[in-house]
Amino acid sequence: MYFQAKILYNINNIIYNVFMICVRSVTGMKEMDTIITIGRQFGSGGREIGNLLAEDLHVKLYDKEMLAIAAKESGICEELFETHDEKPTNSFLYSLVMDTYSMGYSQNAFLDMPINHKIFLAQFDAIKKIANQGPCILVGRCADYALECYKNRVSVFIHADLSARIKRIARLYDLTDAKAKDLIIKTDKKRASYYNYYSNKKWADAESYDLCLDSSKLGVRGTADAILSYIEVKNNVKDIKL
Repeated sequence: MYFQAKILYNINNIIYNVFMICVRSVTGMKEMDTIITIGRQFGSGGREIGNLLAEDLHVKLYDKEMLAIAAKESGICEELFETHDEKPTNSFLYSLVMDTYSMGYSQNAFLDMPINHKIFLAQFDAIKKIANQGPCILVGRCADYALECYKNRVSVFIHADLSARIKRIARLYDLTDAKAKDLIIKTDKKRASYYNYYSNKKWADAESYDLCLDSSKLGVRGTADAILSYIEVKNNVKDIKL
């Protein structure tokens, strides 16, 4: 049964890709030159949706891969990035970080910074270097904020009903519903604190993103398709009138 479902999924994916190629050839649509950033509630399927988009658009997805790149570029141990990954810090440290980043920093200044400070700046730089290489999918880690000035960036936030997320996390991590709910609440709290400190926006607030979608209503495939449709429309709108 699993293999039949997998085969059916692959066939549907192929049909969709062929359809999009035909649509572009008939309408004159251009290949998408878009960087998609995905913010997500824990258990909403954000990474899975990102993987589908990466497959559809034939681009790379970066999630924890961003940490490895930042570690390599900065020379900081990758384990330290994982330890501090999307973890909140205090607002005083945040102000120091942003002041330093906005004014630029020398190599000596970087070496003298606290480790939290170094990790934040290294990750910000890594996100921009990845984006400068071309279209890609970036999951979490304030990527939407880091690329705020990029005109080809589309920021998406994926959310879902709590009950649906509990079922998903309980299944994926083999947890009871109670433990899954606790993990969801704790993880979302950390992500919100991290985002709210390091950006000038509010995590999960519709005004912070270009597009917000409920994966428990659309499904994983449906959410990915909605993002693709949004990008197609956005890229073909010439004169926006409200």
